[in-house]
Parts: sequence; C-alpha cells; structure tokens
Amino acid sequence: MPETNTVSCDVAVLGSGPGGYSAAFRAADLGLKTVLIEREATLGGVCLNVGCIPSKALLHVAQLITEAEAFRAHGVDFAKPRIDLDLLRAHKNKVVGKLTTGLSGMAKMRKVQVVQGVGAFRSPQEIEVALAAGGTIVVRFEKAIIAAGSEAVTLPFLPKDPRIVDSTGALELPVIPKRMLVIGGGIIGLEMATVYSALGSRIDVVEMLDGLMAGADRDLVRIWQKRNTSRFDRIMLKTKTVGANAKRDGIHVRFEGAGAPEGAEAYDLVLVAVGRTPNGKHIGAERAGITVDARGFIPVDRRMQTNVSGIFAIGDIAEGPMLAHKAVHEGHVAAEAAAGKPSQFDAKQIPSVAYTDPEIAWAGKTEDELKAEAVPFGKAVFPWAASGRAIAMARDEGFTKLLFDPESHRIIGGGIVGVHAGDLISEIALGIEMGSDATDIGKTIHPHPTLSESVGMAAEVFEGVCTDLPPAKK
Repeated sequence: MPETNTVSCDVAVLGSGPGGYSAAFRAADLGLKTVLIEREATLGGVCLNVGCIPSKALLHVAQLITEAEAFRAHGVDFAKPRIDLDLLRAHKNKVVGKLTTGLSGMAKMRKVQVVQGVGAFRSPQEIEVALAAGGTIVVRFEKAIIAAGSEAVTLPFLPKDPRIVDSTGALELPVIPKRMLVIGGGIIGLEMATVYSALGSRIDVVEMLDGLMAGADRDLVRIWQKRNTSRFDRIMLKTKTVGANAKRDGIHVRFEGAGAPEGAEAYDLVLVAVGRTPNGKHIGAERAGITVDARGFIPVDRRMQTNVSGIFAIGDIAEGPMLAHKAVHEGHVAAEAAAGKPSQFDAKQIPSVAYTDPEIAWAGKTEDELKAEAVPFGKAVFPWAASGRAIAMARDEGFTKLLFDPESHRIIGGGIVGVHAGDLISEIALGIEMGSDATDIGKTIHPHPTLSESVGMAAEVFEGVCTDLPPAKK
C-alpha cells in the first residue's frame, strides 16, 4: 500500500488524554523518542476538552450562584443573576484553551512529535494514522502505549434530535431548558444536573438502580440528596427509560418501573449519562494480536503490559475506574516499564469525587464494600455540625467518616460529604497509602479552624479521645 510518510520511534502513544500525554511526556523525559497520536486538534482527550475540566468550570459558576442565593438568609441580598450563555461558554472555553495550549507547549519542550489523526494498529510494530489533514502516515515503534480512552454509551431506542445530548453536548450549553431529564443517576449526570439547576432548569432524574451515585456509601449520598431535594421535581429510582418521541413541544419520554409516572413526560433537553464504554474494539487490536475482552477492555498485568510484549494499555481502556488520576499514574508506570525500569501499578486506593453540591469523596474501601466482603472494620464519624469552620460557612450538613482495621487501627477507607470534600480526601488517600493508624492521624496537628480538622477529629473519635464532641457512652 502506498504511504505518504513513515515515522520511526522508540515509543508510540495512541491517545492524548491525561494518561496518554502523561505517558508520552514521561517517556520523553526518560530519553525515549516519542510520538503522540491524537485524533482531535488539541491534546488532553475527553477529560480536558469535553469532560472533567469544562464541567468544573461550570460547576464553579453554579456554586457561586447557589451561594449568592443562600446568603439572603444571612443578611446579604444579591440581585437575581442574569445568564449570558455566550459569555459563559466563552469562559468555559477559555479555561480549556489555557490548559490545552500549555500541553502543546510542554510537548514541544520535550520534543514529543504530535501526529493528528485516527490511529489503528497495522501490525505488532506499526500504527497507521489517517491524518486529519488528509493522507496517511505509518508510525513504526519499538514499544507502544494504548491510551485510546472510552466513549459515551448511547441508547439506540432514542431518536436522533439535537435536544437529546450526552455529557459533551450538555457542556456546550445549547440552551437553558425549562425542563430537563437526566437519564442516569451517576456522578456525571448529577454534576450536569447541578449546573443546569443553578442556571434555572427544573430537573428530573431516572435511574435503573435503587439509589443514586452508585459506588458511594449510602450515608454520604443521603446528605447530598437531602440538601438537593429542591433541585428536582422527580427522582425516579428503579425505573428505566423505554422510549421517546421528538415533537415540536419537546422530547416525550416514556418510563417503566417503580418510580415511573403515568404516560409520557415532555422535556426541553434530555441528557443521556448512562456510562462509558472503552474503545478497545476500535483500534485494530486484532492486527497486533492484542487481546480485547467482550466489553472492549484490554487486559494488562501490573506493569500495564498487554498480552503482546512491548505493548501497554492504560486509562479507561484498561479495566478499573474510569478516572483521569488513575490513568495518569498508569501512564507513568507504562512509560517507565517501556524504558526498562522495574515499575508497577500497585496503588492501595484510587479516590473518587462527585463534584456536586455538596461534594462527595471517598478513598480506599467503602463501608458497603467491607460489609459485602464480610471484612471486620471499625468506623468513626465526625459530624460537621461540630466543626467551627463549617458552621461559620453555614455549611455544616456534612461529615467525615474514617474506616479502620479493628486490630491494627490502620486506616483502610474513608468518605467525606460536604463542601471541598474533593480537596479533603487527599489526606485520607495518603494515610491509606502510608499505612497510617488512627493515632498517626489524630496526633497530626491540623490547622484551626479548617474543614481538614474533621479528618484528625474523626481519628480521635475512633481512639476515644476527641474533646470536640460529647463523651462517648460507656
């Protein structure tokens, strides 16, 4: 087959999301000639361009709107906000642009060659790239790192209509709908519900399971749900969407299940947020002999290596939680392994955060997991109703929960619900990785008054030495 060009390298990285660019940059820092293949015009993948970063920009705006409304009860009355969608989109795009520009600059500094186009394996040593500018290029490599990510799951029975969007479409802010349906009660759907609710939309949520935000402990979710009751007209649990018709006055959606309303409901915007599926079946893996399972995941060992020597897989395409911070660490491991270093992915925990209001964050084992596995554990909870900082912020609805091994008193898990929970969870994550026990955490002097104190005080509760709560009953 005639080729317009051929490039040879030590390491080819397929996909430039957080895992992909981290792998490419680490490989380059280790002295390997690196080619980074990306189908879009900018680096960063879904997370940076149409996922976690733009959503956080909008969630920050939503938080400010919500806080301004709440301050009316504290003697400060702000005017009702006027939403300029064009300026709001521009703000979101500016945030994304600043980061993507930075990535391009770092790629140049490291002499990482970026090839824009859609790549697929041609052999165990070659990736063929259909260039965005036209033509093809073949990248020949000694080692390859697959970071091809995932895509949003679609519901085939829904009609094609611009008023039915996935998370990418929702982040474009096409309109501020009067009525919005979120299909899927997971983190992505509820984050977008938070944004649109703050902008003025009335929200319905439909979820097939018996609870929202699967993966988080129910006691954390209950606090979030109690505070957010006013955001929703309906939360339809144990209910599924079975069909929809696009009409002039809206998308008419039909439901079945325990929470289903009678007849169809009309919505101005429908967000489909029912999960993501890995792209393992879209990269020509079979031509390189790479194993891909039925779901599209690529099995790997602790070095992130596939069944083919010298080819690695990381991020959403490698089984495990589809989280950017997991992908980054896997990318470092894969690059180091490709360079011949004895690197392995051996994380004891991978933290998760829902950037809703309040935020929910957890790390290590959850209480629900420990109960399901019949593993004994000890639990300590520090309620934010006893936190001076939380009370001063008028945000004392949350709590900090720590889970310990009952014999060694080492921390094995923890969860936080409340403002800035995503920032606070890092101490718990570090404690798990370092094998800290309750005394280590409790005797670490935390600054006062802060929300981070709640982590130390929860550890004191476990040891029975907390003086910021009533004495434990004996």
